[in-house]
Amino acid sequence: MQQDDLIGVTLGNYKILAQLGQGGMARVYRAHQENLDREVAVKVLPPWFAADRNFVERFNLEARLIARLSHPNIVTVHDADEYLGHLYIVMQLVDGGTLKLRLDQLQALNQRMDVLEAKRIFTQLASALSYAHEQGIIHRDVKPVNVLMDRAGRPILSDFGIAKALAGSKELTRQGAGVGTPEYMSPEQCQGGPVDGRADIYALGVMLFESLTGRLPFMADNYPALAHSHIYEPPPHPNAINPALDPAVSQVIITALMKNPAHRYQQASDMAEALERAAASLPSLSLLAPTAGTSIKHKRAFVPRVASPSIHAAFVAPKIRPIIAFAPNVVSHFTNINRQTRRAAGH
Repeated sequence: MQQDDLIGVTLGNYKILAQLGQGGMARVYRAHQENLDREVAVKVLPPWFAADRNFVERFNLEARLIARLSHPNIVTVHDADEYLGHLYIVMQLVDGGTLKLRLDQLQALNQRMDVLEAKRIFTQLASALSYAHEQGIIHRDVKPVNVLMDRAGRPILSDFGIAKALAGSKELTRQGAGVGTPEYMSPEQCQGGPVDGRADIYALGVMLFESLTGRLPFMADNYPALAHSHIYEPPPHPNAINPALDPAVSQVIITALMKNPAHRYQQASDMAEALERAAASLPSLSLLAPTAGTSIKHKRAFVPRVASPSIHAAFVAPKIRPIIAFAPNVVSHFTNINRQTRRAAGH
């Protein structure tokens, strides 16, 4: 394994302790903020970005804008700076895994996320996006790896503003390509046109499709093919992949994935409300029923043995609590019916 030359290095007030993850444009570390004696997450960009002074200006501007956001489902930005040729941004440490990890765990067991869990996660993400959009900030790169999960299972959206700062970077901008992650990019992003909050709503729809069907709406091994699909091809109907999915829930996904932004939900909060209504129309006894291809035994055992306690708390507890809370009410209901029947029979 290649040695990470930043481990043990101090960037400003932050001593780098361990790598938490690596993406195409940055590495994320667990770090100790020495002056406040707390642990934080530090995202460090590759050194060539610091050589682009226009990018540095955009990066600092976006960091200042994002630092003003205050929402329980948006990661808190503490600091941003440049040190010895390294651009970095300091955020709250969220150590319960990511939505991508959750989806990977379900896929490994050939399972899909159930609607109630999806409703809990996606209504909170929609709330975060609605708040950011009201502040005039568009995310532009909503995807599962950018959804952090805390130990209570709360989704926290990260990397606001990074995609916008990268928009003019010579290192990443390809001719004719928009900025974002191709699998989750809206048609208007794929065309390199101007975007607004409805591009984030489209990406949220892609993630909801992926969560409830177990696959992406469009799959290809290159950017042009994915862009063509987003722009021109209709996505598969969710029920064609997951027949057990309620049609009302499928319609939420279909609306979010409309090609024309004017035909999508116009506010993320509209999508959240539609998902709430669709979930509320489901039979209440579905709380006790396993999802398609999933047994109650599997629901209790889907976390791999190597998972950390924080991942276990984030992903298992929220699914089990509603079942435990609901079951006694069902038992009590049938007990009362039995008593009334015995009285009527003279027993």
